[in-house]
Amino acid sequence: MIYPIVIHKDKTSDYGVTVPDLPGCFSAGTSLDDALAMAREAIELHLEGLIDEGQPIPQPQPIERHRAHPAYRTGTWALVHIEPSHLRINAKRVNVTIPERVLDALDRAAAADHDTRSGLLAKAATEYLHQRTVTPNPPAKWRRPARRSAK
Repeated sequence: MIYPIVIHKDKTSDYGVTVPDLPGCFSAGTSLDDALAMAREAIELHLEGLIDEGQPIPQPQPIERHRAHPAYRTGTWALVHIEPSHLRINAKRVNVTIPERVLDALDRAAAADHDTRSGLLAKAATEYLHQRTVTPNPPAKWRRPARRSAK
């Protein structure tokens, strides 16, 4: 997910950061680089709080949608990439059954992405759940076919 942020700087202040898509999420930094790093941390913590509370994750909107807001007119826009699978949420070990050929393909894909099997599964599950919240009816490729009753 890529969230747009607005950076404000007054002559007598640090760099202030607002995240328009996440009401109540803001940050600051003594330098522009520091402000960007602190913005990433603020967004991750905000998202983790929403997840812990069972709240939906607001989707990032295009910068153009926010630019007309008076509070953002004088700010500088930047984008912050957040990897949902890297959010610091308690991990839990689970036992799943996956066909061997799928597991082999999963391991190859994880290695190609310099990731782990668990990391790739978490990323895939997060993306799937994200798609379900964006589109309440999942794409047909994600739905199980209806079982036909035996006559």
